[in-house]
Amino acid sequence: MTAIHTLASGSSGNAALVSWSGGQALLDAGISCRRVEQSLRTLGTALGDLDGIFITHTHSDHISGLQTLLKRTACPLFASAPAAEALAKRFPGAESRLREVSFCRGISLADCRITAFPTSHDAPGSCGWRFDTEEGSLGLLTDTGAVTPEAAEVLPGVDVAVLEANHDVETLKSGPYPYYLKRRILGPWGHLSNGDAAAFAVTLAEAGASEIILAHLSRENNTPAMARRAVETALSGAGLAPLLSVAPRDCPGQAHEVGRALCRESV
Repeated sequence: MTAIHTLASGSSGNAALVSWSGGQALLDAGISCRRVEQSLRTLGTALGDLDGIFITHTHSDHISGLQTLLKRTACPLFASAPAAEALAKRFPGAESRLREVSFCRGISLADCRITAFPTSHDAPGSCGWRFDTEEGSLGLLTDTGAVTPEAAEVLPGVDVAVLEANHDVETLKSGPYPYYLKRRILGPWGHLSNGDAAAFAVTLAEAGASEIILAHLSRENNTPAMARRAVETALSGAGLAPLLSVAPRDCPGQAHEVGRALCRESV
């Protein structure tokens, strides 16, 4: 079974477990090692079972637990070359564990093909990931101000997608954030809005995605209901109805299994 469990999703921390027949990997480490270990235990696995740790980018809400995790695990750490360089500077001794991954060129790990693609975010070498196994495929796109051409090329065809729906634009514009922060989030190196997520969700569903998990929602500038409504409206308008859910902010989510449901046309 190929599946993804989000362990946390939001500006206070991000992590997910990707598992498949023969392997499993941690995707980001933005919560404490203790929380990661507790979450894995509830899922019937342990830190020592990880085959790799994959990092999207070096902002603290994606790597805050990494230092301790590197002490408690022996598996390799995968990142793009710019992100790997930043990680090596931040975590002395990590060099021997780092494996640099080239964009849009897949690597193999425990019978899984894994592909990184660049995202548009204000962190060196930020990326999303696609995992392909014999059972199917899944992908993650968060922390990006736009759907990059590479994301638009690599992700269509996945069965399950974790997709950022960070903010409602009008809520953000009228909210309490200072101007510079609003400008950053709304800019090309910021975060995907609900509308952006909705448009790309249609693309993914048209290409065969049977399930979409909305992720990295802003606590101040969005709600699960707003994000879900925006994406559901776009999907329904296109005659599509994949499974749709919102990743929990502070606790592990349910198993999202490849092949659990078929994308079905609305009638």
